[in-house]
Amino acid sequence: MNLNKLIPKVGSAIVVLTVFLFALFLIINYSMGSFFVCLILPLGFIMMTAGFRNECENDRIVAANTGMVLAAVYCVFIMLVYFTQLTTVKNENLSEQAVNLLSMGKLGLIFNFDLLGYGIMALSTFFTGLSMKANNKADKWLKALMMIHGVFYFSCTFMPMTGVFAEMSSGGDGLGGRLALVAWCVYFLPVGMLSYLHFKKVC
Repeated sequence: MNLNKLIPKVGSAIVVLTVFLFALFLIINYSMGSFFVCLILPLGFIMMTAGFRNECENDRIVAANTGMVLAAVYCVFIMLVYFTQLTTVKNENLSEQAVNLLSMGKLGLIFNFDLLGYGIMALSTFFTGLSMKANNKADKWLKALMMIHGVFYFSCTFMPMTGVFAEMSSGGDGLGGRLALVAWCVYFLPVGMLSYLHFKKVC
């Protein structure tokens, strides 16, 4: 059994499953479910990214290493964000100020960390895509989707600096934000699926 191929295939399957469930929980507005799957998604993403890092050629290793390191940074940010939601926010009696900072629904500090994490994830997919040598049509699509996904870095990183989310937090039911996240899921789901097919072929 070649673990260098099996682990990224399993990781890609985790990405597919968690992104699908994330979209489903967003649609039915079940926040605890979406928080839980977002706690698992980074682990699958790191396993998947490590697989691409392992098979890259020497002239692209810097790009692959950059993608791998950024995947780890993304993992730290996102797991802290959602572990906070499932523990401190869910179980403790917080002051109003603490709720404003720590609750995702308030679009405050923890929400900004979430956006930063996903911005770093976007950079990770860009560099990982850059490290790939696509040898078939499916891999060409995968490479393109990963690199285009890198554009999300700019919106995720710089939009919180404009104060737009602070203004949004004062009203509304969050439907627009949920729909935007569902749209991201629709975009990212093929990345996980094509990655799974990629590693399935090379196993």
